[in-house]
Amino acid sequence: MIYLDTSVLIAALTPEASSERVCHWLDGQEAGSLHISGWTLTEVSSALSIKVRTGALTLEQRADVLSNFTRLVEQSLTLTPIVEAQYETAARFCDQVHLNLRAGDALHLAAAAARGLTLATLDERLAQAGPQLGVAVVQP
Repeated sequence: MIYLDTSVLIAALTPEASSERVCHWLDGQEAGSLHISGWTLTEVSSALSIKVRTGALTLEQRADVLSNFTRLVEQSLTLTPIVEAQYETAARFCDQVHLNLRAGDALHLAAAAARGLTLATLDERLAQAGPQLGVAVVQP
């Protein structure tokens, strides 16, 4: 079972250097094995807005990608809630200053850890921090 970091989803949904590799990897995953959290919904919207502001996407393209993402969530991803204890775990992860984790990344790690899921990420910082926190990581 896999918890998808936002970086994997953005690469799958928008043109990026790793898009082809990520899409191929996702195609090889077992149905029902991919998880995200509500925080992922927020981060996807934020990432798409950043792409509009930087000129990587038009507003129309953003709307299309967001529609595709919504369909993907409904049809292929398991949306798992984040509970209070996971916020506390994320705070403890952030307390480990040497890991250099941002709050949102620590929350992804806490969500994966709580369910014993492997974290899929393209983020090098997350990939390095995961094993140090007891979270298995895969980099598609």
